[in-house]
Amino acid sequence: MRCLVPGLVSSSALVVKDLPGFNGPLPFSLETGYVEVDESNGVHIFYYFVQSENEPAKDPLLLWLQGGPGCSGLSGLVYEIGPFLFDVQGYEGGLPRLLYRPETWSKESNIIFVDSPVGAGFSYAISNEGLNSSDTIATEQLVIFHKKWIDEHPQFASNPLYIGGESYSGIMIPALTLEIDRLIRKESGDSPPFNLKGYIAGNPFTDKQFDMDGRIKFFYGMGLISDELYEVAKENCGGRYDAPANGQCSTSIESIQHETIGEWIRCNRALPYEKDIPSTLEHHLRLHRKGYAALIYSGDHDSACSFFGTRAWIRALNLSVTDDWRPWHVDGQVAGFTTSYSSNLTYATVKGAGHTAPEYKPKECLTMFARWISGTPL
Repeated sequence: MRCLVPGLVSSSALVVKDLPGFNGPLPFSLETGYVEVDESNGVHIFYYFVQSENEPAKDPLLLWLQGGPGCSGLSGLVYEIGPFLFDVQGYEGGLPRLLYRPETWSKESNIIFVDSPVGAGFSYAISNEGLNSSDTIATEQLVIFHKKWIDEHPQFASNPLYIGGESYSGIMIPALTLEIDRLIRKESGDSPPFNLKGYIAGNPFTDKQFDMDGRIKFFYGMGLISDELYEVAKENCGGRYDAPANGQCSTSIESIQHETIGEWIRCNRALPYEKDIPSTLEHHLRLHRKGYAALIYSGDHDSACSFFGTRAWIRALNLSVTDDWRPWHVDGQVAGFTTSYSSNLTYATVKGAGHTAPEYKPKECLTMFARWISGTPL
């Protein structure tokens, strides 16, 4: 990566003017750098920052997290919502070509993509102890990251701030949003440190019970398992699949998973990481009581965090419906279905999309994001 260092950024930040594989200078502003989040263990979090192509001084600032845990922010930058994509169809070996993605969310927002937790992507620690992480540690380090990042980029302190991401980051997103809210209240004064407005979660892991129960229902609803296997599993497990209560239930779950679940890529699966937040339902409730806006969306062809499970845990919040289940459209075609709830929560499905919805349906997801971030109903 060939970089130039301009003024008005921290000493660790580099502004990238061009990239191998991309024809000509980059048509957008890209900055990369490190932020130290644990001085005693030398933990450094790497980031990619893409400025809005519209009005960066006024547009929202989106802090985007990846799943895994252990997936690099490069996934979001190149495969999902960033301004790059690989020229897969034109690939003939050697250095891959990079193309501009016209459906980038940077048309509507400034975006920080982070390599979190430590050990993901280019993030690192200088001690073995520093490599140990968890949901709680990663959340705490992201608070430090964002505070320091804003200190180095004060021109973005007043921009509307949203926390976003997909997959396993569905655990960190509400937890991080709450921690930032707490920091704002602790340091409130004439100039609060952030202008926090809400959060976005795509195909999010949220609660082990809801997520697993929804996964089995999805397999059956999509015709991936037989009637017999599903009925036996439902009877043996009583409709609850996360923690099998008996040997027969465990056998049924193993049979279903053996037939349906493969491996993920683009992620460091060897991280010493503890999943110590089993559920974020209470986090969501607290955020809605505080009035923060939320967009929850599901690619409707995802089994890992299926819309069955997501719709179930949203119902469990017992929020009032303000705009009932209806289709939403892009270019006159049904792009999915949506429901709006009290306390500013919008839920949407993305028709035909998989686990990382923008990767499969970039135009529809950009339209969804643009409408929601501007306050326009889907």
